[in-house]
Amino acid sequence: MRIKSFCFSVHVFLVFFSLIASVTVQAFTGAYGINYGRIADNIPSPDKVATLLRAAKIKNVRIYDADHSVLKAFSGTGLDLVVGLPNGYVKDMSANQDHALDWVKENVQAFLPDTHIRGIAVGNEVLGGGDLELWAALLGAVKNIYNATKMLKLDDVVQITTAHSQGVFANSYPPSSCIFKDNIKQQYMKPLLEFFSELGSPFCLNAYPFLDYMNDPESIDINYALFEKTQGIYDQKTDLHYDNMLDAQIDAAYSALEDAGLKKMEVIITETGWASRGDDNEAAATVENARTYNYNLRKRLAKKKGTPLRPHFVVKAYIFAIFNEDLKPGPTSERNFGLFKPDGTISYDIGFHGLVSSADSLLSSLKDSRVQAWSRSQYFLLPISALAFVLFLR
Repeated sequence: MRIKSFCFSVHVFLVFFSLIASVTVQAFTGAYGINYGRIADNIPSPDKVATLLRAAKIKNVRIYDADHSVLKAFSGTGLDLVVGLPNGYVKDMSANQDHALDWVKENVQAFLPDTHIRGIAVGNEVLGGGDLELWAALLGAVKNIYNATKMLKLDDVVQITTAHSQGVFANSYPPSSCIFKDNIKQQYMKPLLEFFSELGSPFCLNAYPFLDYMNDPESIDINYALFEKTQGIYDQKTDLHYDNMLDAQIDAAYSALEDAGLKKMEVIITETGWASRGDDNEAAATVENARTYNYNLRKRLAKKKGTPLRPHFVVKAYIFAIFNEDLKPGPTSERNFGLFKPDGTISYDIGFHGLVSSADSLLSSLKDSRVQAWSRSQYFLLPISALAFVLFLR
């Protein structure tokens, strides 16, 4: 009887555990992640990138597609990966469930479990963009991709999301006043959010204090954007004080979600960063500002604290980006968000170590030159030594 009772208890526990696991799918573990953009012709191969990220102890990674060379290179590394369904696929995936199923089979299931694919981002900054047909297709694509993971029994492994720009908001200052734009909210955003709420997926936001500061440098204190000491802002409605812009941007999103009836939904930052170089009209894009922002952001995330409005939701962010992307169009700043140089060394010091640090690279070259000099000297020293030895014998 005891054995039967024990087995029954174990069975009940396993069933209970599986139910808990099925409703707590999370693509992001910890608080710090990074975006791996590849619009460049001078960056390291994916296997070297995996080595770089492991050396830097960055576990959470987002890519903007499902490139098989990346998925293979990340196999067995333990890195947690979110793959992207590019915007160009959204309409097709919305219209055809079979295509969605094939895409998930070929680009996700085929690489599990060795490659830790933890999420699928369906499109990027679709709502608020210029293609209204894409807006209409987004929810259908999200549902079909999710249904594909469910059919393949991957829905308890892979989380479905989509990332939004701040262009979906009508107003974000002060944070408590933030709401979604009328032309987005009811028809597109609210049904999408309600579906994500059923799945337990977060609201993913691309937020750049750099861009907000660049748009209004006369009114915004750059120290507020850089997490430096500042008076900050006061939100009278909520009686909350903000000492940095990113927290305010996150709480603005929480306010918009609450206004839409989704008060309990978590906000995750899927892109944020600061450019280290820009055009003449992008004076804030400097190496020092980029280092300051990313260093202070890393310290902020390491605290694993929430925001003034949502203190119990730990702030999580994916940094943009691993490398500068020299083939990206647009202003110079677009090509200069990287934390690392193409050779794997750090762009500036925020506490990470590259594949080979700049100092190590210099030291190595000095050692090489010394070894070469020593080797050349032997051609002269050895004959002289031999001659001296012969003379000694005589």
